[in-house]
Amino acid sequence: MGAVPKRKVSKARRDKRRAHDALSLYHLVPCADCGEMKRAHRVCPSCGKYNGRQILPASTEE
Repeated sequence: MGAVPKRKVSKARRDKRRAHDALSLYHLVPCADCGEMKRAHRVCPSCGKYNGRQILPASTEE
């Protein structure tokens, strides 16, 4: 027979265990080319550059 809990886990104890499961916000850094805030290690959505190279066409929204 496998391991079975001897007592019911209370709501407080269960919720304390889940206190660290919340999602965190994205880490944003300024783009080296245009200065807009973007997610780290990803193509800039405004200028389309990554690591100094043009990857995507620049967005024309203004």
